[in-house]
Order: sequence, then structure tokens, then C-alpha cells
Amino acid sequence: MKDDVKNPSEATLSETVSAPAENKGMSRRTFIKAAGALSGAAVGSGAITGFPMIWAQNIKNITLRQFGTGVSNLNAIAQKAKEDLGINLELTALDSDAVAQRTVTQPRSFDIADIEYWICKKVFPAGTMQAMDTHRLKNFDKIAPLFINGKLTPDSEIAQGTAPHTVGFVESASSTQFADSPTRWMTLVPTIYNADTLGIRPDLINRPITHWRDIMDPEFRGKTSILNIPAIGIMDAAMICESMGEITYADKGNMTRAEIDKTIEILKEAKSQGQFRAFWKSFDESVNLMSSGEVVIQSMWSPAVAAVRSKGIECRYQPLEEGYRSWGGGIGLAKHLSGIELDAAYEYIDWYLSGWVGAYLNRQGYYSAAPSTSKQFMTADEWNYWIEGKPAQGDILSPEGKVMEKAGAVRDGGSYWERMSSVACWNSVMDENKYMLRKWNEFIAS
Repeated sequence: MKDDVKNPSEATLSETVSAPAENKGMSRRTFIKAAGALSGAAVGSGAITGFPMIWAQNIKNITLRQFGTGVSNLNAIAQKAKEDLGINLELTALDSDAVAQRTVTQPRSFDIADIEYWICKKVFPAGTMQAMDTHRLKNFDKIAPLFINGKLTPDSEIAQGTAPHTVGFVESASSTQFADSPTRWMTLVPTIYNADTLGIRPDLINRPITHWRDIMDPEFRGKTSILNIPAIGIMDAAMICESMGEITYADKGNMTRAEIDKTIEILKEAKSQGQFRAFWKSFDESVNLMSSGEVVIQSMWSPAVAAVRSKGIECRYQPLEEGYRSWGGGIGLAKHLSGIELDAAYEYIDWYLSGWVGAYLNRQGYYSAAPSTSKQFMTADEWNYWIEGKPAQGDILSPEGKVMEKAGAVRDGGSYWERMSSVACWNSVMDENKYMLRKWNEFIAS
């Protein structure tokens, strides 16, 4: 790690997210002991004693324009930020491709970009965002090591694709070149991540689902779906094709033209045979396809599975032998942001990492990028269910208070360590991205 980074010790970073005792000999206690370091009462009460700059500079009524995908641009977070910090967040939710385009082409239309790391790889070099000073973040040392050095544990292998830490830092405040190791300057302050797999309707499927290739089984012809966000859809396609034994990729996250061509041809052939019912782009589309029974196996996101379950419909986020496709997101700042608005943005980002938002995201099935602070805003049963992978002792509630799971339920895929240690690839932007987009669009239009 470079000298100019606000350098939390290796021990402190390991405390942020540590493996369980049976995993590589690391103690689970270090994962939770930092939870008492922050006072949740002060943050949650509105006293805001942890954020003195807000009062000192009297920026309670600052308005910040934030945009990003619907995954984390949530009204409840804006309302809580208003309550705790006094700032106003104007939220705009777009799909991933629109987020990337707006960041580059309309840089004055936003103050805060809530984006994924694969999008960061596309947009940060354009110079429309500013690097963030980790010295201004009180909770920087609470960030999970995955976002600092790419490692779940010191012995972990880094998965293929655009791992967040590879685009998480730049060389200096004015640089647009990604750094090879952590520096003082971050491109995005991480907030959220997850391990994605296939969603299934077990009540409508008559056999076990154990592989990505099962989505191509003729038994499910006309009842499958994959997502139509090219940079993510191609990664699901790679997981499927490799599982089928059709292709062995050197790097699924950075395919050659020949690998792209073969992947798209396999998809086209399946489409011509009527394998796919639809190609979804939004959270709501995926929920509707699954809850209606039009689709029984598809690319899915964890909260979409939870949304189907909340309707009383069986739905499972199926662990698969080949592992998960993972992603991470964070908050970035527009280059034009300065002065009191910039101060407010830093206070907001530090608040985002302080626990309440992390707990809210955990309850949706995501993971907080600062897990040790989120623990203090969750009950022991919630923590054990969502993070430890233990059976629920009572009802597990959604962030809105609806019953999601009954006592005895265990999270699909198990604990945080089980799920994240099984990541096979990260969402990615390839060197041949433009070529891939053209070929993907040919597939959708075919």
C-alpha cells in the first residue's frame, strides 16, 4: 500500500470482514468486535454528534442530486439522510447503460453518482468525476478488504473480471489512471456488493438445479430468461457456456473476439429453439416474470427473489457448483462539486458507511461495504441469518417490516464467507467491449 494512503493496519482491515474460525484459521470475533466502535444511538437519534462538520458549516439544507441504478437509489435512504444530516437528496434511478452514458455526457446533471465498479472502469477515465480523499473519511478503515486489496481472506484467490479494487484507486487527486495498489485517492467509496446466481421456482421445477447450464435444459424451453444488460448478461452467458463444456475462457471478464463470437452463437442457437421467454432489464421485470410463473429459471438479483417470496410464492436463489457472478457498487462525486456542497457530500458518504444504510441493504440480501458498522443496527437474529448463515430464530423482516422468512429458514447459499468465497467472476468491462456490445445486440435482435 502506498505511503500517502490513510493506511489502516492489516489487523484493522481484517477486523472489518474476517473469515470464520474454521476458514483459514481466522477468528469470527474480529469480524464483529469493531461493531461497538461507533455509537448507533447518536446517529439514529438525529443528534448527529458524529458529524460535527454539518453543524459547524451550517449545511443542513444543502441539496445533492444523486443518480444510479434502482438497486440502491432508495427513497428510504434519502429520508434517513434528511433526518440524520439535514441534507436533501434528489434521486434518479436509471438502468446501468443509461447510468454510464449520463456520467460521461451530462456531467453537470448530477452531484453524486451511485454506480457499479464495472461502470466506473468505463466512465472514470473520461474525467467527469473527481477522486475522493480517504483522509476525509472517518469510516475508511471499516471498508471490507475486498474493496482494498481484492481479498476475502489473506489466502484468497482474486476472481476473474473487473474486481472492484482494480479500479478503486487512482494515483493522485487529478489522475484518471487506475492505480495498481491502494492510494489516498479513491474513484468510488464502496457501499454495496453481492454474489449473484440463478433464481428458480422450485414449486414449478421437478428436479434439482445445480449448474448454470441447467437454464439451457430443453425441459425449461420457453420458461427461462437472462438479463439484457450486455456487460452483465455476457458474464451470465459465460458462466452458462463454460458450465455446458462448450468454452473454456482464459478470462471470462476479458474475452477474445473468438470467445465472444462463440458465446453469442450459442445464445442465438438457444434463442432460435425458443429457450428464452424474455430478456429483462429492470428489477420489476424480473419479479413479474418469476411471480407470474411465465419463467421458472432465470438470471436474478437477491432482492428480486425476496420480492417474489414476499408475495407468498416459492422462489429460491440457487447456489450452483460453478460459483457466483459478483458485483460491487459505490458512490462517486462529480468533478464540478466543490465548496460547501462538496463538504456535504463527504459527510453523506461517511454517514452512508456508519451503519444504518448498511443494515438496510443487508436486510435486502445485499452486503454492506462496511459490515462491522451495520451489525449494530441489526438484531442478533438478523445478523445471524443474513451474515452468519444460521437458521432464523424468529420471523425475518424486510426493511419495510414485511415478513420475508419464517423461523428455521436459512439464507440461500449460507453464510457471507460461503457465498463470497465461491465467486467465479466479477461484472466486467472487456478490452473488446464495443465489439461485445455489437454482438450482444445482434443476439437480442436475432
